Amino acid sequence: MDEFEDPKTLRRVFGTFATGVTVVTVGGPSPHGMTANSFTSVSLDPPLVLVCVGRDASMHGHLTAAGAFGVSVLAADQEDVARHFASRWRPAGRAQFDAVDWVPGSRIDAPLIGGALARFECALWRTYDGGDHTIFLGRLLATDGPAGRNALLFLNGAFHALERSGLSA
Repeated sequence: MDEFEDPKTLRRVFGTFATGVTVVTVGGPSPHGMTANSFTSVSLDPPLVLVCVGRDASMHGHLTAAGAFGVSVLAADQEDVARHFASRWRPAGRAQFDAVDWVPGSRIDAPLIGGALARFECALWRTYDGGDHTIFLGRLLATDGPAGRNALLFLNGAFHALERSGLSA
């Protein structure tokens, strides 16, 4: 078997690239959240970000239907929040937000995670085929942050805290 055909090998190799950890959220009658590390800025003009969501994830249908989404960048002390929204066993709908601190979005109907380093509210701008994922581009409507705290990272299949060194570029 070619090593590229083995999902476990690919996941391990892809996992060597450290990423930030976010919670992507949508509002509406049945709000939903999902932990994601496939988030990045795309453009300053227009201001765009992207998130990649697996086609088999329940968030895929929620995000497509909502037409807007929030992204909360988690702080180092929010690993429990990341694990909560990564769990398949959490409650559905609004009840999944009962276990975490959250605030309503100012521009969209989506819960945003309280205490996050930064929060983004986005209107769904475009979608692209990304193999077993869909790439969702969002146009920024509002931002909040950054908070001066340490970031939560995901590297080699585990959470890590990024300590601020005080070094400048």
